Amino acid sequence: MEYKYRTKMVCAQEISFNIDGDVITNIAFRGGCNGNLKALSKVLDGWTVEQIEAKLKGNTCGQRPTSCADQLCLAVREAYEAQE
Repeated sequence: MEYKYRTKMVCAQEISFNIDGDVITNIAFRGGCNGNLKALSKVLDGWTVEQIEAKLKGNTCGQRPTSCADQLCLAVREAYEAQE
């Protein structure tokens, strides 16, 4: 299932990805730090919701209380719970 998430308080405006059970693939960020987010998307391809959260949840960016990586954690959890 394709899922789109509108981010909050970060440079990227949207995150899209596919979710099958708890496995996340085809992650794409719209906006944000292009090179870093492309690399992050490649590294995380095929990871589970729990694996992504374990590594990235709570990561901040500068003075912000969140980051694009942290927003991805929120997005994949929301998508996972929406499947049930």
